[in-house]
Amino acid sequence: MITQILFYLFAAVLLVSASMVVSSRNPVHSVLFLILSFFNAAALFLIAGAEFLAMILVIVYVGAVAVLFLFVVMMLDVDFAELRSGFQRYLPIGATVGAVLLIELAVVLGGWEFAPDAAHLRMSPAPTGMSNTEALGRILYTDYVFLFQAAGLILLVAMIGAIVLTLRERKTSRHQDIRTQTERKVAETLEMIPAALGAGTAALGGYRRPKVTEPEPVEEEAEAGGHGHGH
Repeated sequence: MITQILFYLFAAVLLVSASMVVSSRNPVHSVLFLILSFFNAAALFLIAGAEFLAMILVIVYVGAVAVLFLFVVMMLDVDFAELRSGFQRYLPIGATVGAVLLIELAVVLGGWEFAPDAAHLRMSPAPTGMSNTEALGRILYTDYVFLFQAAGLILLVAMIGAIVLTLRERKTSRHQDIRTQTERKVAETLEMIPAALGAGTAALGGYRRPKVTEPEPVEEEAEAGGHGHGH
């Protein structure tokens, strides 16, 4: 009886917090509601007996992903008024995409059929002789190992794509030249200076700069075409 009450309580809070994630006007509030959703989902996993998934959800998603989202949202100075100004302009496109997704979900749910032994498997106890984590690892890394590797490959491609899209080449930016660094000799970069015991930098002539100085960055010149002064 207590387990059922806790289940419905956590489920209700999870649904409300998930709806607030997408309906809140303030992004910081959305991330906070997302963290609340993760905690309630972890509680539901604990009730279902999947303590490993519950701890992973709290440690990985709440402790890393959600906190990272929160810091990014708070550190970025986003002009939300400017973002909302284009809402009416992109409303038809967004409504069209949403309608297509809704139709696809309806088609998928309409043709969904439960497996004949689904009810039996749902009520079956955990395998004897092994822990919850071991049972999950056996299924994940044996029956679904190729899907697991494919998901990792997709995430790798997404990460590389995000880096490529955000990388901007500037003339003022400095880059490492690994070949030049590895080919330098010790005598070209370091200079041994005999210093007496207790002598400060003033007795040695002050601070000294490295022997090989880096070239000064070339300032980016304003483009003449397309950015005229006669506006």
